Amino acid sequence: MRFLAITLIAHSDDRSPTERFREVVANAVLAEELGFDGFGVGERHERPFISSSPPVVLSHIAAKTTRIRLFTAVTTLSLLDPVRAYEDYATLDHLSEGRLELIIGKGNGAAQAKLFHVTADDQWDRNRESYELFRRLWREDKVTWEGRFRPSLTDAETWPRPLQRPIRVWHGSATSKESVDLAARYGDPLFSANVTNPIEPYAELVDHYRERWAHYGHDPRDALVGAGTAGYYAAKTSQQAIETYRPIFDARTAFLRKFDVPVVFPTLEDAIERSSILVGSPQQVIDKVLRYHKRFGHEVMHLHADADGLAPAKHRESLELFQSEIAPVLRAEIPSRPLGGAS
Repeated sequence: MRFLAITLIAHSDDRSPTERFREVVANAVLAEELGFDGFGVGERHERPFISSSPPVVLSHIAAKTTRIRLFTAVTTLSLLDPVRAYEDYATLDHLSEGRLELIIGKGNGAAQAKLFHVTADDQWDRNRESYELFRRLWREDKVTWEGRFRPSLTDAETWPRPLQRPIRVWHGSATSKESVDLAARYGDPLFSANVTNPIEPYAELVDHYRERWAHYGHDPRDALVGAGTAGYYAAKTSQQAIETYRPIFDARTAFLRKFDVPVVFPTLEDAIERSSILVGSPQQVIDKVLRYHKRFGHEVMHLHADADGLAPAKHRESLELFQSEIAPVLRAEIPSRPLGGAS
């Protein structure tokens, strides 16, 4: 199994945005130091997030790291001009010396959709059309194209040409079959959000992905799935983990309520039982990941990169415990293909 650390760069405390960005970069450097395979930055265009420009943040992280792969989580192609997105990410591909991987999706949030004049009726069409053009721009030196949502192109050249030709593109999946079908159609990997709800809705979408994968004529052995987690904190005993993490969980629940986000798991005990949150002893975390793997068949998993209110020493200690006692067991139990490579 491969492991990513991902942040959406939520910002709701008294620190300045400068301090929050500095923390994100420091967490990416820490993730590389501890042996994570990838670091991801989300894209949101509304409060309380300040992750509106992942290529800029990831470019800075690229300059501070040398090995770790850099992910977008997700690139919201339903909102973006695919030509401009191509230019940004082809540039980042060079600056990172080919360490970039993209996770794309339509994005979430009514405010950001309004900001970009995207509607519920056209968001999936925009996402599909933008991806199809983006895919061609990455592969072809000259593109002639016509669609609904941006001006047409005739023998268009885009610069710079990318370093990775082509690049692996994952499709982020949360609630809808549209992104799942798009991934399967093009033979691309799927990354299940697996954060907000119990396991079944996500598992059903993964099943649908595998069904559509076969429908489009791809070898079932080539299907590739990643999955997120709703939170992580491990300690030597479950009692220590729960005691330390409870105020973090309660603060996060209050944060969700503040922004009128539905709370699916009202207590930490409920979240440990029914959600993908990983809180407990190393063995409890291992057992839970293996249980999810039986349902998803995933090879890649993400943890939250942020401390979420933990003291820096506690945050580092928990990540070190993950890499020393949890990750080696999961890597051995769940074979996985290398990150990188073309879709």
